[in-house]
Amino acid sequence: MRTPAEPSDASVIAESREDPERFSTIFDRYFAEIHRYVASRLGDGPADDVAAETFLTAFTLRHRYDAGRPQARAWLYGIATNLVRRHRRTEQRAYRMLRRASAETDECGAGAGHADRVADMVSAQRMQPRLAAALAELPARDRDVLLLVAYGELGYEEVAQALGIRAGTVGSRLNRARRRLRHSLSTDLEGDAK
Repeated sequence: MRTPAEPSDASVIAESREDPERFSTIFDRYFAEIHRYVASRLGDGPADDVAAETFLTAFTLRHRYDAGRPQARAWLYGIATNLVRRHRRTEQRAYRMLRRASAETDECGAGAGHADRVADMVSAQRMQPRLAAALAELPARDRDVLLLVAYGELGYEEVAQALGIRAGTVGSRLNRARRRLRHSLSTDLEGDAK
């Protein structure tokens, strides 16, 4: 991030209204972080375009930025999340593809010994498709909150700012998403054990 001597995001954005080149400071400060978040949601391919589109949108909307917020981090995550929503079909297709790949792997591994199946079930590579499938089943608003916390590493207040909701709503959506994921993943594991 920035040192205390560097100008706040709000002042940089305000200056960029008169001098558009100043906005490159915001890009430099946050691009890698936003790109990582988008890549975790959509994969590397779309991440380049969506992250770039996030900053283009932010640049276009910079005149509407709330100067009372010294950091633009939550604002940028909110823009990125909205753009990810537009790409939701791609995201959900990827989750469904991983689910199908998991089912095909399960069918191919049917003749393996019990010890091999147990080892496969607890490996991270086997859990990823199950997690992807469980994420695909979450309502979009719950999934967005969960992934902003998990992938974006945002706090409740930042998620609330990013999505334009109250912090209490963030907490309830996050708890609901976690509960559904636990249930879905434990149900999958119980089904495998039979």
